[in-house]
Amino acid sequence: MKHLLMFIFIAAMAAGGCRNSGSSKTEEIIIFHAGSLSVPFKQLADAYEKKNPGVRILRESAGSLVCARKITELKKPCDIIASADYFVIDELLIPEYTSWSIRFATNEIVIAFQEKSKYSAEIDSVNWMDILLRNDVTFSRSDPDSDPCGYRTVLTFRLAEKYYDKPGLADELISKNRDFIRPKEVDLVALIESNAVDYMFQYKSVAVQHNLKYIKLPDEINLSDPAKNNIYKSVSIDVAGSSPGSKITVMGDYINYSLSILRDALNNEAAIAFVSFLLSREGLEIIRKNGQEPIIPLIADYPEYIPGKLREYLTIK
Repeated sequence: MKHLLMFIFIAAMAAGGCRNSGSSKTEEIIIFHAGSLSVPFKQLADAYEKKNPGVRILRESAGSLVCARKITELKKPCDIIASADYFVIDELLIPEYTSWSIRFATNEIVIAFQEKSKYSAEIDSVNWMDILLRNDVTFSRSDPDSDPCGYRTVLTFRLAEKYYDKPGLADELISKNRDFIRPKEVDLVALIESNAVDYMFQYKSVAVQHNLKYIKLPDEINLSDPAKNNIYKSVSIDVAGSSPGSKITVMGDYINYSLSILRDALNNEAAIAFVSFLLSREGLEIIRKNGQEPIIPLIADYPEYIPGKLREYLTIK
């Protein structure tokens, strides 16, 4: 009897400790994703789990740079990473942690606010900087060292200085209201909704998802138009690199989100199946409904390394 009980105990421990055991009833897929993907990825996960009841999607949201550092510095297990900037995967994760990425959606920088924000009836795409620099107005932005929306906001400031021909504008905006810088873009929503600040620099998709008003900035500064990449690339910013104390230079670029499956993914086949769903017509429509335009056709970095089951999506027009 003692031997039998010991056998049962060992068997139970083995079954419980093995995340992707063949005998496990539930497959788990771990996804690290940008904070601005929280709403669409929850909807994607819910839809996928409904179609595949034996699968459980475990999502962790953070600034994209933080997501990458969870992999490179903390060595946390992860199957899929979805970044708000392809640069994060290409610069920090390829080739050591993955060998490819797929760019799947766009976005743009806007100024989001509520109707009760100060001067909300007055602000527009021409006078926004004058209003934000008023002493009685506060605005928030995310951290450039943690979040692409943060460094894209600073790039927008620098592009605006050139576009409006206002020397010193970028430094004025960068130095104002620094107490309201937060780790990732979705953290800013609570500041707006609680009336802690009047405005925030945000992705259009997040403003749409939270039913906020927003000012559309000129395409020359909002980082939305690939045709204006020569303008965007005229500015840059240094942000924290993949190791403590290091820095990397980010050039201005139009906004494009990318994803990849990690080389050491514990559930590679399940991860491929989920990414296949995300890139399908149904998956990209969920992205579109949440305020982001899918990139059609998809753009692949290092396509020769992309799993065969995903290559078919690269040719869809």
